[in-house]
Amino acid sequence: MRFASFLLAVLLAAPQLALTQQDTTTVTNAPRVRVHTTAGDFVIELDRGRAPLTVDAFLKYVKQDFYSGVIFHRVVQGFVAQAGGYTVDFTQKPTTGTVINESGNGLSNLRGTVGFARTNEPHSGTSQFFINMADNIDLNPRPTRWGYAVFGKVVEGMEVVDDIGHRPTAGGGPFDRSVPVEPIIIERIELLNE
Repeated sequence: MRFASFLLAVLLAAPQLALTQQDTTTVTNAPRVRVHTTAGDFVIELDRGRAPLTVDAFLKYVKQDFYSGVIFHRVVQGFVAQAGGYTVDFTQKPTTGTVINESGNGLSNLRGTVGFARTNEPHSGTSQFFINMADNIDLNPRPTRWGYAVFGKVVEGMEVVDDIGHRPTAGGGPFDRSVPVEPIIIERIELLNE
């Protein structure tokens, strides 16, 4: 009799559990952007739940069309491909403030993840981002230092990112050795959903 009561309780609760799981999926749905480049397109899924300040800052620039015409100015094979700040003639685009470093959010700098670039100062990130081309756990925070905040991951077109990572590089503008010889330009970043 007790087993029958237990089974009845489980069966009655099952639709509620399914609804709860469905609601959670809807709530945690992350914004996606398509990055259109001269090397091809890729899609980034942003993690607003773990990096809300960074995602909001990035999306602000996306909505302002800030990234149109910027280049991948730092490409290091087997490490990162970085963009988001410089035009083809190495003019640095003006930004609007810095973002608090969210590197302690539990996301790791693994292959395919997208991180927020910064200077040596922990809270100096503005508009630049990088894509990890390998597992770069040395970029994660440690008890004695800040890390680099992961705020998304490439969910489509990682082969395009890999191609970017294998392009020949040389010095250019203020950069030493890491600028693709043939400029890789972000034509635009398109917000797919929010």
